[in-house]
Amino acid sequence: MIMAKKILIVDDSALMRRIICDIIALDDRLCVADTAEDGLVGMSLLSRNTYDLILLDLTMPRMGGIEFLKELKKKNIQVNVVVCSTLVNEGADITLEALSLGAVDFVKKPDGIFDARGEKFQKKLLGILNTVLFEAQQPVLKEAEPSRIVHAPAVIKPGEKVVAIASSTGGPKALLEVIPRLPKDLNAPVLLVQHMPKGFTATMAGRLDALSPLKVQEAEEGMKVEKGNVYIAKGGIHMTVAFSEGCHRICFLDAPHREGVKPSANYMYESLAKCRYDHVISVVLTGMGADGTEGIKNLSQRKDNYVIVQNQETCAVYGMPKSAAEAGLAKEVVPLTQVANAIIKNVGVIKDGR
Repeated sequence: MIMAKKILIVDDSALMRRIICDIIALDDRLCVADTAEDGLVGMSLLSRNTYDLILLDLTMPRMGGIEFLKELKKKNIQVNVVVCSTLVNEGADITLEALSLGAVDFVKKPDGIFDARGEKFQKKLLGILNTVLFEAQQPVLKEAEPSRIVHAPAVIKPGEKVVAIASSTGGPKALLEVIPRLPKDLNAPVLLVQHMPKGFTATMAGRLDALSPLKVQEAEEGMKVEKGNVYIAKGGIHMTVAFSEGCHRICFLDAPHREGVKPSANYMYESLAKCRYDHVISVVLTGMGADGTEGIKNLSQRKDNYVIVQNQETCAVYGMPKSAAEAGLAKEVVPLTQVANAIIKNVGVIKDGR
C-alpha cells in the first residue's frame, strides 16, 4: 500500500483549515498530518516532524508566510511549499516574493466560504497539490536518456543567435539563478515564457531587472528584439517573434490555450523557425506538463537549435524538462546553477562593439 503524502497546513483561520482538510481528504493519496495557526507553530512542528508539502497562508499573526519562508531558507529545511492566500491577487508583489523565497506554486484563497467549499477551488487546489507531489516524483530516466550529457564542449558559432527559455512551476525561483547570471554583453537577446496569470509577469520582470546586468522587461507588441534585453511573455496571451521593418519584433497571438497554458512556449519556438536567426539556444526549466517539446521539435527541423534542459535533481517539477529529454531533443542536461554558463558558452559575448 502506498503511503499518503503528508501535508502541513499553516493558516490562522480555523474555518479555512477545516475546509482545506475536507478537500484534501477527498484524495486518498494525500493526508493532513498537522495544522498550525501561524508560522511559529508551523516551525515548531517542523522541528519534530517531516512533511511532503506545506500549504501556507501569507497573512498570520506572530509569524506570517514571508517570514516563515525566510526561516525555512535560513535553517535549510527542504520541503515543497504552496502558498494559499487571499493576497494572491493580480500582480501581487508579495506572491512573487514568496515564489522567489522557495514556494513552488500558489492558489488564491476564495474570499467567501461558499466559494471556498465550491468545486472550482477544490479542483484547483487538488490539481496543484497533485502536480507538485506526484509529477515532481517522476522516476529518473534510463540509460538512453541524454541526461548523461552534463558538460558539453563550448561551440560558439558565427551568425545571429537568440535564447528562448520556457519555465513553469518553480520557475520564478529558478529564473533568479539564471537571468541575473547572464552578462550584459551577451551576444543574443533572451525570450522568456513563464507560465503565470495576467499581471504577474510585469512584477516578475521588475524584480529580475533590478538584479540583472541585462535589461529585463515585459514584452510589448511591436517591440524590437535586441541584444542585451530579456523579453518576458505577458500572462494570458501567446508571445511570438516575426521579422518586420528590418528587424525582429515581438508579436502577440490571442489563440486558445495550448498544453493547457497561455502563454505557451510552443508558439514562441515555432515562430523562431520562421525568423532570420542563424542559431537558437532553447532552454527548458522546471515545470509541469510538456509545453515547449512540440515547439522545439518543430524548430529543430528548420534551424540549428541547441537545447539545454534542467536536470531532474534541481527541478521543482520534472515535467517539461523530462518531456524534452524523453523526446531526444536535449543536447545538454545540467543542474540549475549551470544553466547560465551553458547559455553563455553557446552564445558568447559581444566583442569590439559587435
